[in-house]
Amino acid sequence: MNLLLVEDNQKSTATLVNILKRNSYVVDVAVDAKVAMNMAATGIYDIILLERMLSGCDIISFVQEFRNLGFDTLVMILSIKDSFQDVVESLDAGADDYLIKPFQIDELLARLRALSRRKEKYLVGETISAAGLLLDKKKSAVIMGTEVISLSYKELLILELLIRNCGQVLTKELIYEKVWGYNANNKLNCIETYIYFLRKKLKGINISTIRGTGYLLQEDACN
Repeated sequence: MNLLLVEDNQKSTATLVNILKRNSYVVDVAVDAKVAMNMAATGIYDIILLERMLSGCDIISFVQEFRNLGFDTLVMILSIKDSFQDVVESLDAGADDYLIKPFQIDELLARLRALSRRKEKYLVGETISAAGLLLDKKKSAVIMGTEVISLSYKELLILELLIRNCGQVLTKELIYEKVWGYNANNKLNCIETYIYFLRKKLKGINISTIRGTGYLLQEDACN
């Protein structure tokens, strides 16, 4: 599961990131609101953890803007503010959960699991289709004719991007940001490897390489 932690306290950030990674979460960090909004807008994160007292930022306005832009990523606010009004204001702004500091790590992990179950419930039966492909996100599989083909997590994300943007060229940079995140250490050529895997699994489906730019799921095969 991909998390975006928005926090500007370097010491507490490092500690929390280490704990989350030890519990099998993939974590990216943003230290200011502008960067956080750009990262969150990529849509690659399952949950955003927001520090309520982020320097120079009105987090309530941040959440409201994020929701007004149409983004539905789950948001949990972490805060030393413990009044009933602060909690209500945050939830009304569009946050999905509110955890008061200091908190026990076990409680944070339990809340993350609860939010994760909520996300999975929303994804039940969610399918998208194009180019003769039916992608079932819940099952991490694609149906091609009568054949069901299992996909790895990265393959699933890349194919979802191609299907949702069928007939449009996707740059390597865009694919990289949405699948691996801003702070990933992989190189862009890792995308070539996953495109190779997809082509091998989806024989007959035309994923074209646009030299010097990126990839295209051919429009003439799109719905």
